[in-house]
Amino acid sequence: MVDYPSGLIQGCCEPPSGPPFTLLLVSEPQSARAARRFVREYLGYHLPGASEEHVETVALVTCELVTNAIRYGTEPGDSLRVVLHADEYRTRVEVHDPVRRHPRRRPRSDERARGRGLFLLDALCPQGWGVSDIPFGKAVWGEVPVKPSR
Repeated sequence: MVDYPSGLIQGCCEPPSGPPFTLLLVSEPQSARAARRFVREYLGYHLPGASEEHVETVALVTCELVTNAIRYGTEPGDSLRVVLHADEYRTRVEVHDPVRRHPRRRPRSDERARGRGLFLLDALCPQGWGVSDIPFGKAVWGEVPVKPSR
């Protein structure tokens, strides 16, 4: 057994406390509900002072990203991953799926029942949203600012 100096690897092997920051989901419509529940649990633990408005906005952004990944970024039997990062300034939501094709905006239309998701991200993620290529597909992400408590 190796004798490490005290503090050199302190805490390296302790499991993190609270809900994890990553959730693996199956590509099926019910996964959007699981993602919303995950957001509420994660933020309730890791950002306990967040307003209900912030939590619900992050849940809505996550639901939209998961739904888009299921519709356009996966095939039946695929999985996708939700990754959350929260601090006192913002919550970042990433949804990873196996398809490299990036989302594209459709022209606005009152006749179509779908195709408004990216406009929703524009409104809910004023700090930005985007797409990053990752080794096995893409990550679509959005950042929701934490508003100061009133």
